[in-house]
Amino acid sequence: MDGTTGALVKIILVVFASFSRIFLASQDRDFSACRQFSRVLVIAMQKKSPFRCRCWFAIGVMLAISPALFAAEAVPPIKALLITGGCCHDYENQKGILKLGIEARANVIVDVIYVKDSSTHPALPIYGNPNYANGYDVIIHDECAADISDPDVIQGILKPHQDGIPGVNLHCAMHSYRIGEFSKPVTNGAVNSHWYEYLGLQSTSHGPQEPIAIAFTDKSNAITTGLTDWTTIHEEHYNNIRIFDTAHTLASGTQIIKNSTSEPQRTNTSVVVWTNTYKNKTRVFSTTIGHNNETVADARYLDLVTRGLLWACDKLDADGRPKPGYAGK
Repeated sequence: MDGTTGALVKIILVVFASFSRIFLASQDRDFSACRQFSRVLVIAMQKKSPFRCRCWFAIGVMLAISPALFAAEAVPPIKALLITGGCCHDYENQKGILKLGIEARANVIVDVIYVKDSSTHPALPIYGNPNYANGYDVIIHDECAADISDPDVIQGILKPHQDGIPGVNLHCAMHSYRIGEFSKPVTNGAVNSHWYEYLGLQSTSHGPQEPIAIAFTDKSNAITTGLTDWTTIHEEHYNNIRIFDTAHTLASGTQIIKNSTSEPQRTNTSVVVWTNTYKNKTRVFSTTIGHNNETVADARYLDLVTRGLLWACDKLDADGRPKPGYAGK
């Protein structure tokens, strides 16, 4: 192999390696590798070579246009619909916290349906419209609507999930859409069980706000792997009336209730993070944590919710990282 041929082979190998790195970087929407390998070739171009300048120019053009070519093939973002509004929470601010936090952590676009209605029966426009999820990959339920109890309305809310669209449920979503006697464990198939069957867990109340010590009970799950136990600020701790067979527990929370000096303190432990398989096909992620703005804005909370969303969409690797193309910016 003469010097000219050897130089050509080396250049081809460098260009091939550059394209490979550029492609992998583009899948994570990070083109820093493009700049790095372009600099390598610029240095190579400055070396003495038998090739004419136009050969180097052609290679440079190929490297210059390759990021644009690969970017054109970038993975489209997950389209999420956040539904929020209702009683007892600062949804006006929390909707922005969630949107920005999720979009910063994953290749997700979060659209928001919000009504400034602090009642327990907020006038959300999804009610009576079973096609509200058309065009979306996942629905985030963050509403507080305890007194929306019309079975037909609730059936319409569940319709997209029955059809296979994944769900993410936060905090007061667990205390929404109650029908009849909801304080006792519901029976599968009963008219008042449909929302709980979707969630995979039935909760009916919470005590006073005190810190909650969160312990991940399944640390090998893709959602929780690498996450560390933590203790919240003063938060609402939801009870567990029934955990369905279709649910899988990921974390429990323990809260100490400090009573008056004449009464002993109480310790409550409940499931606070879990997944559910709805109708044998639909992935559902839920957490009862998230009453106060400081908790919702906590990086640990946003990491958990984002992982849950990616898992629900089957875009989370076993090591807890987004699948190629679904990492944040």
